[in-house]
Amino acid sequence: MHPLSHRQAVFGMLLVSLMWSIAGFITRRLDSAQAFEITFWRSFFLALALAGYFAAVHGRDAPRLLTTGGRPLWISGLMWNVMFTCFMVALTLTTVANVLITMSIAPLLTALLARFMLGHRVAIRTWVAIVIAGAGIAWMYGNNISSDGTHLLGTLVALGVPIAGAINWNTLQRSGKSVDLVPALLIGAVISSVTTLPFSMPFHATHHDIALLAVLGVFQLAIPCTMAIRLSRSLAAPEISLLALLEIIFGIAWAWVGAGEKPAPQVLAGGALVLGTLALNEAWGMRSRGVR
Repeated sequence: MHPLSHRQAVFGMLLVSLMWSIAGFITRRLDSAQAFEITFWRSFFLALALAGYFAAVHGRDAPRLLTTGGRPLWISGLMWNVMFTCFMVALTLTTVANVLITMSIAPLLTALLARFMLGHRVAIRTWVAIVIAGAGIAWMYGNNISSDGTHLLGTLVALGVPIAGAINWNTLQRSGKSVDLVPALLIGAVISSVTTLPFSMPFHATHHDIALLAVLGVFQLAIPCTMAIRLSRSLAAPEISLLALLEIIFGIAWAWVGAGEKPAPQVLAGGALVLGTLALNEAWGMRSRGVR
């Protein structure tokens, strides 16, 4: 690939965030597909799309992509599997806003994990941001936990996404420039499909559901995730973290306007605190590093 300009990479990441954000809205349009069945079909179509892409581009050499990446490739694949599975299951247990804002702590978890995986020092501002973001999340869920335990379960499941994302992002940062980690998406999709298939039977999805889940597999996962891995070579980590937060804003807006899922006042207040804290933290970090 030819190197992208900074402006091209930023625009690409904006497009990635927009494509990621359609999951909640489309999920609310399903007729009868259940939690694990939703995950199975989305991952199945993702695997199908990626397998076709690798076969078209690499031909007979495509299988070698899964054997030349070594340990980083399989770690990344396992983390993609966790992210794919936890995200869709969480959406069936709680609101789109709850899931997306819970996922917004990924940049902070990434910074913490980078301290151990990459030897990066965690700045004081990041510790302060962690405390404030934690308070915002506690405010968001304080009322819901007492009235509906399903929201708590959905939140706990959703936490798997930023945790796995932090591990995955640090793996990409450490090995992504020397190893092609795009095939890790295929590994994650296959594992997710295989592990959720037994829990998906018998199928309840209508043809309408399957068509929508195919759209998610291709346009909400295959294309933007591949783009994000490629863009990680052209953008600094703080920039990607900051731009990825737009998925939350886009996603809540889609669910609110398109599916009538209006966030509760405490979710809006806590979410604004979390997002504002994260944005300031990442912007401050970019400025201190001289990122332009």
